Amino acid sequence: MESRIRGAALVALLLSTAATAHEHHMDKIEEGHAISDDPIDSILWIHILIQCLAWGIIFPTGMVLGIIRSKWHVPVQTTGSALAVVGFFLGHKHKGRQFADNIHSKFVPYIMLMLIAQVAMGVYLKLHLEKGINGKIRKIVVKAHGVVGKALPIVTWVQFVFGGLTALGFCRADHTGQCLAHFIMGSAFIAYGVILIILLLVGQIWLRRTGRSQEFFDSLVIAAWGCVNTFTEHRWGEPWRGNDLQHTSMGVIWWAAGLVGIWLSRTRSGRPKRNLIPGIVIIVTGWAMSAHPQHLPISTMIHTVFGYTLMAAGAARVIEISFVLKDRSATTVDGSDPNSFQYMTPFLLMAGGFLFMGATEEQMQLLADANVTHVSYVLILFSVAFLLFLFVNMLVHLYAVSAWGQDTKADPEAPRTNGFANGHARVQPNGYARADQRVRDAEEFELEGLDSEDENDDVLANKERRPLVAQH
Repeated sequence: MESRIRGAALVALLLSTAATAHEHHMDKIEEGHAISDDPIDSILWIHILIQCLAWGIIFPTGMVLGIIRSKWHVPVQTTGSALAVVGFFLGHKHKGRQFADNIHSKFVPYIMLMLIAQVAMGVYLKLHLEKGINGKIRKIVVKAHGVVGKALPIVTWVQFVFGGLTALGFCRADHTGQCLAHFIMGSAFIAYGVILIILLLVGQIWLRRTGRSQEFFDSLVIAAWGCVNTFTEHRWGEPWRGNDLQHTSMGVIWWAAGLVGIWLSRTRSGRPKRNLIPGIVIIVTGWAMSAHPQHLPISTMIHTVFGYTLMAAGAARVIEISFVLKDRSATTVDGSDPNSFQYMTPFLLMAGGFLFMGATEEQMQLLADANVTHVSYVLILFSVAFLLFLFVNMLVHLYAVSAWGQDTKADPEAPRTNGFANGHARVQPNGYARADQRVRDAEEFELEGLDSEDENDDVLANKERRPLVAQH
């Protein structure tokens, strides 16, 4: 055991030493620039492709396989770890373009340390040491392993952004603040879309158990974000410049509308209630961004398309709640069969996020100099949004079909209710939950306090019939 721990510590030391000892040749970088004029060589391209494959595809897939306790979890993560180490060393052996000191290289030791810790914890858990003090240590390691594993996709996203900015030499000096605004807000819209997909496909029962409507959580985040924007978009005590007033006023309407959304998220009796406030906020934000003053014509067009995309996302949310669901939380009890229209809002949010991330001043200047039209650029960004949207749906589908379809083999970390993992019924080959009367009775009993009086009568009747169903 001690030898394994020492081995992991040695690997961490070697990797961190390599990262800090790597010589960043900067003799070809002109003064005032962050990169040289040399092209990216083949070794660096291979580094980029390998790391995208390992961190962007293999590790998230392995994370889901770990959650559902699949036998493929260890092989997949082992493959990803091997590729990540290879890509790590290739990143220090490239020629061609030179880079000044940058955030991408400085962030490498931290993300690699997370990977090493994750591998070490995985090896420890695989040994199944459960006697004596190892029993207590194992519980801690199981939780830490899960937390780090779920945090890796987020950290990976940040490192990918840092890598793209470093490759182009963007977001330095006076451009830093503007870049932060675009990439943080754009990433937030993408994350919002991902969360909506998860809640749409596998989160409905969890949402019911919280006793809150989805709009409560949305409005809470909107209000908090609005407070931050109100006091950070302008340097108080200094003259108002550029779009400071528009950014600040947008923060004000966010927290004001967010408070309204929180208030409307419950009925008089305390039951969760859907409302349209988050959708309206998205529409207003899109309208404001579509008229955002810009210096370049292509930047104006990109911001206009971004605004229209957000407006479409907000309108789709309003239509979904009002006309598709008619104030219900989902089309089915467990949300396993959503209406096709419900996919519109998360996709448009993700597309809007990519549009906003791709609309910084330096990116717009680069496209203008290359005579790239806004139509071509928008189509490319929408294509990337479609691919990420597909990948997220595939991961959620993998979780839903595998986890919900297991009767005895389930994630021991997940809460067990109704006799099934995650509180869901067995799933048929088509991926949809069976109308098992026992599970429906149990779910209705759990939600008894959230239902109307008529529904409560049905629950009581079902409770009286339960012994007959069990005997059958």
